[in-house]
Amino acid sequence: MAKKYYGVQTEKAIKNFPFDFRHTYKELIYAVVEIKKAAARAHAAARELDKKRASALVRACDEILAGKHDAQFVLPSFQGGMGTSNHMNVNEVIAIRATESLLRRTSDEASPHRIHPNDDVNMSHSTNDVMPSALKISATRLTDKLLASTTILIASFEKKATQFSRILKLGRTHMQDAVPITLGDEFASYAETIGRRQKGMREARECLLELNLGGSAVGNSINVSPKYKKLLYRELRKGTGLPLRPAKNLMSQTASVTDFLVISQALTALCADLSKIAGDFRILSSGPKGGIGELVLPELQAGSSIMPGKVNPVLPEALSQLYYLVSGNNLTIEKACEGAQLELGVMMPVITDRLIESLKLSAEMIEQFAKKCVAGVVANKPRIKEHLEKSTAYATLLNPIIGYDAAAACVKETVATGKTLREVVLAKKLLTPREFDRAMGV
Repeated sequence: MAKKYYGVQTEKAIKNFPFDFRHTYKELIYAVVEIKKAAARAHAAARELDKKRASALVRACDEILAGKHDAQFVLPSFQGGMGTSNHMNVNEVIAIRATESLLRRTSDEASPHRIHPNDDVNMSHSTNDVMPSALKISATRLTDKLLASTTILIASFEKKATQFSRILKLGRTHMQDAVPITLGDEFASYAETIGRRQKGMREARECLLELNLGGSAVGNSINVSPKYKKLLYRELRKGTGLPLRPAKNLMSQTASVTDFLVISQALTALCADLSKIAGDFRILSSGPKGGIGELVLPELQAGSSIMPGKVNPVLPEALSQLYYLVSGNNLTIEKACEGAQLELGVMMPVITDRLIESLKLSAEMIEQFAKKCVAGVVANKPRIKEHLEKSTAYATLLNPIIGYDAAAACVKETVATGKTLREVVLAKKLLTPREFDRAMGV
């Protein structure tokens, strides 16, 4: 880093939190900068900030958003409550760079034209309304990426449902033989399941669009003019492209941060269903000789350093691990939301870190699973047919014809002798071959 653009408050934070892990996500930093840019324009329009100073602030913000100063944001995500350290890091970088832009020379601490990180960049702001609002902006965008990934996955499942629509297979409950289904039905149910969870994510996303920005320290808008606040949201909507709006009660939004728990819980539910589906893939593809082996997954990489030719279901395994991570993060977010005190939901840094991690990783993992696993899955038709014919799955279809007790007796004989259900029923002369086939829908 050629030159430091951060100042004394950031230096203090570096000493207090000297950790070289879990660096603050760039998505959050950029969202804070977008708020500062919108605020500078709103203050200028409200005639609360000199236009030259506002223009310098906007130029500095644009440089940051273009990625020119990423190295200036040096703090770990783990820090004191609300994220004041990160907030001041942004304020200081904008102030020093804007001062350079304004004076066209190195910032002079004594200059009367110096742009101040608190008086100018942080005008009408508090960490308590800026940082939660920044997380809502970044979380909304990450949620949109996640929704796009789930759309890809749903389409992949639907395509396979059509492709497998005529393949009869053994349905299983309690890991035991149950009734006949089609493989297409199974994949269609996966598509519907993820569709429901996608709907839940869309509904949860709505709460991210309501901000406490303009509420200042505790939500009562101290030192914030009504004119500026109205202009701020106009500029913020224009700059972000998101339909952001002030919450009806800014104090409530400042004291309670459970909106983040709502989106996290919706994501956890999605990942729970994804993990279940991943488990199904692992079971149905088990083998290749000693397992069920009804699905053949794409061979992506060697599965063992010692067992030649072994191929593991790496993406389904990773998808289940994603759920474990997201579920753990959700519990952390829940505890941090509960840790709010009086007028402030103070535990924002850990909420921010864990929510962004969950959303980013989920979006990437879901798309990988869709494109590199689901899209390439193949039905092992001979194995599927063998399992269905050797099973007792058709017995349920006989209940209305020969009665439960007779069907149960046939099942027991099938298990004991290894004969197929058809062979047992015909041997007992309970049905003719034609009647049996008609009952089975053949």
